[in-house]
Amino acid sequence: MSSIVPAAAVIDAAPPLVRRAPAALKRTMDVALAVPLLALALPVIALAAVAIRLADCGPAFYSQVRLGRDGRPFRLWKLRTMVPNAERVLARRLTADDAVKAEWAATCKLADDPRILPGIGHMLRRYAIDEVPQLWNVLRGDLSLVGPRPLPPYHLNALDAGTRTLRRGVRPGLTGLWQVARRDRSLGEMARLDAAYVRSWTPLLDVWLLLRTIVVLSGGRHCL
Repeated sequence: MSSIVPAAAVIDAAPPLVRRAPAALKRTMDVALAVPLLALALPVIALAAVAIRLADCGPAFYSQVRLGRDGRPFRLWKLRTMVPNAERVLARRLTADDAVKAEWAATCKLADDPRILPGIGHMLRRYAIDEVPQLWNVLRGDLSLVGPRPLPPYHLNALDAGTRTLRRGVRPGLTGLWQVARRDRSLGEMARLDAAYVRSWTPLLDVWLLLRTIVVLSGGRHCL
């Protein structure tokens, strides 16, 4: 896929998160918070997994290869919220509807996604429960609690080269500035806000974004 997003990020010589000391502090914060959060989340994950198996005969968990810091691939874990033949379902919808195809080309997302499991899938996504297993990715060091979202290769390739370079220098996150502050779903807006986060990172910004994520999700607006 050719780049569909104009240049949106100006790379600083040394944004805070690229430097060793801030990155180490951020990692310490991640581990200190992720350990108790994962312990509290285990019963929720177990109940959700049972609900998925009751609604659909497929596996309860789903993993997808994403690209992390320095372009290293890793497996991102989720509770499964899509039908087993999701890619075929998506392909059929894109072929049948030009408006849906244009929406996918602009955002790599669909507001009315035909792949999502009826009922349980929408509920898990609405409150981002499907993303909770990624606390394990945080403990492994694949993710940070806060940062640019890890993208699949097709999504990443839609961004301009400057934005991709900026992202390679930091650990991706479970939530982030775009997720809680976005005014539109465009890739250009995501690139702009991700660049702003990397350039202006402070520990207090991460705390604010985590608190803001809780507020957004408590209102039932999926932001992850």
